[in-house]
Amino acid sequence: MKASEAPPPGWYPDPEGGVRLRWWEGTDWSDRYRARQGIDVGLLGSHSSRPELPSEPGALMRNVPVAGRGQSPRPRSGENAELIAQVRDAARAEIDRAADVFSARARAATGKIEPMITEYTSRVLRWIKIAFAIAFVLLIAWVVFSAVAQMTFFEWLGDRIDNLTDDSRGVMGS
Repeated sequence: MKASEAPPPGWYPDPEGGVRLRWWEGTDWSDRYRARQGIDVGLLGSHSSRPELPSEPGALMRNVPVAGRGQSPRPRSGENAELIAQVRDAARAEIDRAADVFSARARAATGKIEPMITEYTSRVLRWIKIAFAIAFVLLIAWVVFSAVAQMTFFEWLGDRIDNLTDDSRGVMGS
């Protein structure tokens, strides 16, 4: 940025973040800070659009009257509404930006976390466990099949024996 394009000296939102104001000397930031003037958060309301923040320092506050800049210390009601709108837009944009940064960092952090079970098991051991599980299920299926097959076999055998004895009685009795 050229020195001629720099905003005039004055109090601007701290570019390092936070809720304080920092003195812009016209070419560089000073080490002087001050608390922001009381802004009623309840008056800010909701705003549906997501404004873009300018990249140059103090661009949002350029047209806002601030005491010590040669303007009246108390803004008029129209200027007050404009100030509230600018602060609301800046706060919404900063909240959205912070949420995006937080979400990106959270996704990056969770992508690097390995499940703890992988630290204690290997692929070979995992395949052995799967093979044992399949073998156990097959064993249970075989036992159930054998029981059903034996039951039906013994019923069939019992029916055959009953038929033999019934036939033999009928032949002898005649």
